[in-house]
Amino acid sequence: MQIRIARQTDLQQIVTIYNQAVAEGNCTADTEALTVESRQEWFSSHGSEKYPILVIEDNTGSTIIGWCSLSAHRKGRMALQNVAEISYYVEKDHRGKGVGKHLMQTALEMAPTLGLHNLFAILLDTNRTSIALLKKYGFSEWGHLPDIAEFKNHTCGQYIFGRKV
Repeated sequence: MQIRIARQTDLQQIVTIYNQAVAEGNCTADTEALTVESRQEWFSSHGSEKYPILVIEDNTGSTIIGWCSLSAHRKGRMALQNVAEISYYVEKDHRGKGVGKHLMQTALEMAPTLGLHNLFAILLDTNRTSIALLKKYGFSEWGHLPDIAEFKNHTCGQYIFGRKV
């Protein structure tokens, strides 16, 4: 598996992986699939110099099997320029195979070289897999917003997990 900075041509595969999480209904607060067009501005707001999007390819190098983004927190507020939100998604057939671990390790290793001092993740409190991954890499609970995510058949909260890097 190889990790690299995402290119524009990767956006379709990034959106496809994200939409798998949307369809599952317990990994993201989006309730409807996104389009490549709707994610273009988000993609363009990331750059390799400070807030990259990383992709991990399968062994053939032709298919993206996961991705991770470091996103600005309250962009433009200079006192927060060294904080990033980390997000990560793994293609459903590659979960449980170390893809998320590789992405997390790489992001944590890169963070200091990008000038980032704190990373945080916002996730549904029903997402046990992500909670376990974050804890494994030294993140701790920084906050809980109870029962704020309302889906058709259930309500759940959101956690904020964070760590210094």
